[in-house]
Amino acid sequence: MEQVRRIYVEKKEPYAVKAKELWEDIRSYLGIDSVKRVRVLIRYDVENVSDETWALACNTVFSEPPVDVLYEEEFPMPEKGRVFGVEFLPGQFDQRADSAVSCIRFLNEKQEPVIRTAVTYLLEGDISDEAFGRIKAYCINPVDSRETDMEKPETLKMQYEEPADIKILDGFVKMGDTALRELYTSLGLAMTFQDFLHIQNYFAREEHRDPSMTEIRVLDTYWSDHCRHTTFSTELKQITFEDGYYRSPLETTWQSYLDTREEIEGDREDKFICLMDLALMAMKKLKKDGKLKDMEESEEINACSIVVPVETDGVTEEWLISFKNETHNHPTEIEPFGGAATCLGGAIRDPLSGRSYVYQAMRVTGAGDPTVPVSDTLRGKLPQKKLVRGAANGYSSYGNQIGLATGYVKEIYHPSYVAKRMEIGAVMGASPRKNVIRATSDPGDSIILLGGRTGRDGCGGATGSSKVHTESSIETCGAEVQKGNAPTERKIQRLFRREEVSRLIKKCNDFGAGGVSVAIGELADGLRVDLDKVPKKYAGLDGTELAISESQERMAVVVAPEDVERFLEFAAQENLEAVEVAVVTKEPRLVLLWRGKEIVNLSRAFLDTNGAHQEAGVVVEMPSEEDNYFRKYAIPAVETALQDGNPKKAWLSTLSDLNVCSQRGLVECFDASIGAGSVLMPYGGKYQLTEIQTMVAKLPVLHGKTDTVTMMSYGFDPYLSSWSPYHGAVYAVTQSMAKIVAAGGDYKKIHFTFQEYFRRMTSEASRWSQPFAALLGAFDAQMGFELASIGGKDSMSGTFNDIDVPPTLVSFAVDVAKQQDMITPELKQPGNTLLAFPVEKDEFDLPVYESVMRLYSTVTDLIREGKIVSAYALDSYGIGAAACRMAFGNRLGIAFDEHLDAKALFENGLGGILAEVSGDICLRLEEADVDFTIVGQVTKEPVFIHKDMHLTMEEALQAWTGTLEKVFPSQAADTSEPIQERGCYQASSIYVCKNRVAKPVVFIPVFSGTNCEYDSGRAFEQAGARVVTKVFRDLSAEDIRDSVTVFRDAIAQAQMIMFPGGFSAGDEPDGSAKFFATAFRNAHLQEAVMELLHQRDGLALGICNGFQAMIKLGLVPFGEVRGQQEDSPTLTFNTVNRHISRMVYTKVISDKSPWLLEAETGKTYVNPASHGEGRFVASKEWIDRLFENGQVATCYADPEGNISMDPHWNVNGSYEAIEGITSPDGRCFGKMAHCERKGAAVAMNIYGEQDMRIFESGVRYFR
Repeated sequence: MEQVRRIYVEKKEPYAVKAKELWEDIRSYLGIDSVKRVRVLIRYDVENVSDETWALACNTVFSEPPVDVLYEEEFPMPEKGRVFGVEFLPGQFDQRADSAVSCIRFLNEKQEPVIRTAVTYLLEGDISDEAFGRIKAYCINPVDSRETDMEKPETLKMQYEEPADIKILDGFVKMGDTALRELYTSLGLAMTFQDFLHIQNYFAREEHRDPSMTEIRVLDTYWSDHCRHTTFSTELKQITFEDGYYRSPLETTWQSYLDTREEIEGDREDKFICLMDLALMAMKKLKKDGKLKDMEESEEINACSIVVPVETDGVTEEWLISFKNETHNHPTEIEPFGGAATCLGGAIRDPLSGRSYVYQAMRVTGAGDPTVPVSDTLRGKLPQKKLVRGAANGYSSYGNQIGLATGYVKEIYHPSYVAKRMEIGAVMGASPRKNVIRATSDPGDSIILLGGRTGRDGCGGATGSSKVHTESSIETCGAEVQKGNAPTERKIQRLFRREEVSRLIKKCNDFGAGGVSVAIGELADGLRVDLDKVPKKYAGLDGTELAISESQERMAVVVAPEDVERFLEFAAQENLEAVEVAVVTKEPRLVLLWRGKEIVNLSRAFLDTNGAHQEAGVVVEMPSEEDNYFRKYAIPAVETALQDGNPKKAWLSTLSDLNVCSQRGLVECFDASIGAGSVLMPYGGKYQLTEIQTMVAKLPVLHGKTDTVTMMSYGFDPYLSSWSPYHGAVYAVTQSMAKIVAAGGDYKKIHFTFQEYFRRMTSEASRWSQPFAALLGAFDAQMGFELASIGGKDSMSGTFNDIDVPPTLVSFAVDVAKQQDMITPELKQPGNTLLAFPVEKDEFDLPVYESVMRLYSTVTDLIREGKIVSAYALDSYGIGAAACRMAFGNRLGIAFDEHLDAKALFENGLGGILAEVSGDICLRLEEADVDFTIVGQVTKEPVFIHKDMHLTMEEALQAWTGTLEKVFPSQAADTSEPIQERGCYQASSIYVCKNRVAKPVVFIPVFSGTNCEYDSGRAFEQAGARVVTKVFRDLSAEDIRDSVTVFRDAIAQAQMIMFPGGFSAGDEPDGSAKFFATAFRNAHLQEAVMELLHQRDGLALGICNGFQAMIKLGLVPFGEVRGQQEDSPTLTFNTVNRHISRMVYTKVISDKSPWLLEAETGKTYVNPASHGEGRFVASKEWIDRLFENGQVATCYADPEGNISMDPHWNVNGSYEAIEGITSPDGRCFGKMAHCERKGAAVAMNIYGEQDMRIFESGVRYFR
């Protein structure tokens, strides 16, 4: 019998940030004071590993001697200790175990280790059973995890039962109503009973046989609301409007829709009134009128796509710009990490399946108040604090790993989102149009499946999201959420970005909801799918599970028969599994085979009915005139303060409100800078405190330069929508436009995509009022502005028991612009004037569209002329909230105009714009017939003054930053002491290269999880180097051996090696860059690196994850590959215990390294930091030695160049503020900040020099 080995790995106390955070949560959030200490240990059970490999892996793969303590088999238990372990449910993806397996195979490719991991929690103190139970409930989400006992198993090898043949539902077609209803109830289907009757009629009349269980499950999936929008496609009849003041505009819009519908559809009997028809009608009308000439039309419906001419290095070619929004409300509600991660994954794979490279994402979410005590949690629900943090970790972890810049993050708080969380991901993608072939699927074509494998964890995602949810239903949804595998997603991104691959694809579909049956089933009318060829995560899956289980990170592509082998070879080059699983047939039927037998054989015509025809009536409810949202203050405490004559309290109440306050601690979890294309960082100004409203990114051209940028914003106010869904939708559209205009965009070029999220519909006509009214409002706004929504996503399951989510229609606005036209929102100059531009409203509180368009055009003109230097779109919280947020970034004050009434600063300003103006433009505005109000003057003194009210910058910031600090800490507690200034190191000589090369070659290795290779390669190319990039392949032992040879040869031909940033296999096993470093411990690669450095005068550079790899290998600080000792310097978890993404100021304090030849010693530069483990730690002896040798190259500083331990500047808590170090001779350089993420118009709202010229220095060294 194979021996199972067990180890526990624990962070040493100074680095145990996760244990410390849990201890604080137990005390402050759960209110349990009896726990005196918390320890967190990672447990590894390992089988099939030799003694030699095990000994090597213990201190390289599983632990790091400088920061970890390793216990073999058992760990010492304190006297008053209570312990429990948590492991994933069978079938859930365990990235830690998966990465550990890969690392061990790097050490010995002949071995096939089996690894299982768990987290062990050790609690010290006098802890009662009741408290212990509450702590366990807090740490274990039963949807994806379970408690594990402490007994070590005899073997880790799983025994899977052979699945039975697929059951035929004998007698189904002849069942009477009672028997059919009993069967329907027993199956727990998402479809209605009318759908079930529809299936019975089909099999009786057309197939003349009983269906298989797989056929029922496939139809339930195919026709789910999630896949086929069945609620949106329900025919609406008997539409009546209640009486009320606002009936007139709603009925007028309804009649306008009917008239437009008559014009577009005529007498077509196959078209009926439904929510989907209402959602699409404005787009159809504007398209007919010639207003959508740039919209791409295609059989493939992957995402919204427009055709845009793009100039790159003087050459103009057409590009496809794609955008898409996705929602994962149900999965995120029950398993926050996986649900949010796969929300982003689902959003990405829509444009990606359309062959667009996805380069920027926006996250908009809805939650209940996360600051309330855990005791307020609804039965059957997770606490809001745990939910919002888990979801943020999941989404950010996924996006950060695949290298997708998240340009904007906003969480919206409303009490009704406790019914079900809202989790939206919206993404931008682009591709040269010539790379995208839109073709038909022809008989004989092959379907190739590539990427992830099928597991039981993906069953029921589509149907689970479409069911009614109660306390009891939540308990059975556990198998319906997946974790996602980000490194595999990155591989697909790389594959599809290659022109030679993209042009082989005739059609493509991603494996979102529905699995094989839907992803492949939608690619052609006729298909024959062999389920026995579908790759599985493990044995024991039956044909039904293989047919309907979702798989993240998986694509189905149609290729011509002659292109199959080429496509499979390209996939192998990117380390991706790919297999041919289906063929397109002439007969329009979906046929699935398992064990060589047909288990599904359905006609395409029947599949396309989308179930039984559903009908509903609508009673449109009217908003209350008395509760008019526009005549109220958005924050009740503001009204009270103003009535009490206390305007300062009104300001403080506004700034501390959940929907106004700073979310920096949340936002900075998300990498905003990767891709070196983010025009705006999420927070800007010298102090990075002015929040942007629109994300802007440069188009992701692989080579060359372009000034084309894309913009995306969102609009939505849940409190307005709760009062009137109609007004909510109108102003969602208007506000999303205002944000684009305020950032420098042109409203006339905007396209929209909408996210609808509503309570679950029933047969009750009034339940349909909210989505109907909201879509009427969206129709009116589109027609009024003559701008169309060309895509969207609906989610109609926002109900838990008797609680409904607020009626939600989020408008995402997209524009394509030039980088030189963009402006940033932070106040720029004392003496400038602040003007407010309100939106003109009619008697029904609706925007006068012609007036709004005139306003937005005028603002755009003034921005282009340089008259408006910063601007902010107003929301329901008014001028005061916007003005403060504009002022925070550069800590400038505002003297508000004496003529302004205090109330005017807090009134609803939705759709309006607040602008900082240089010079007098009042006459110009009067000529343009644009209404405006003089708000005040920008002042150098950091104070907000209105009449007798004085609010200091510190008071304002304290109110603004405090509300969410315990939920999303923005920085670690400042426990630092003043730092010892050591001055700059002046080297007596800098290493000189003896082997000169005019165009040096840099080798950039790509591993699973690497995501900075494009940015790093571009930086080196622009500096004059030739770049060679190779992917390390590890799907088999032969792949590993081949990759070692390829890497060794590439290093032998190079002058430089650059270890790029990323998340080396998700930075697992627990600890950064182990995957990366383990591969380079291979004897052949180790020899090649040493030969490059010691015999050819070569250079090595590592940034972020690359620095982590270099320090673990010993290249820094030793200059050679060697194992880490207990006292070795290393990098560990940030003190704030989360990923940090923000710009950091770093001061060059040594000129020893050739990599800094063109940097100015003593100068401070500003670059993006984006990491979770960037904290440099070492003993005092080591630190003194590094400074004395000039090996400390760069330190964290403030903008003035003062080296600082303040966590606002030293973001990860590095000892002595050390950011980058070198080898003794300076030729190996590792640093955390991403100096490769630079370029014209990158991070425009950040102040300081961004180009350290590291890459130019490396090239110059060889010349």
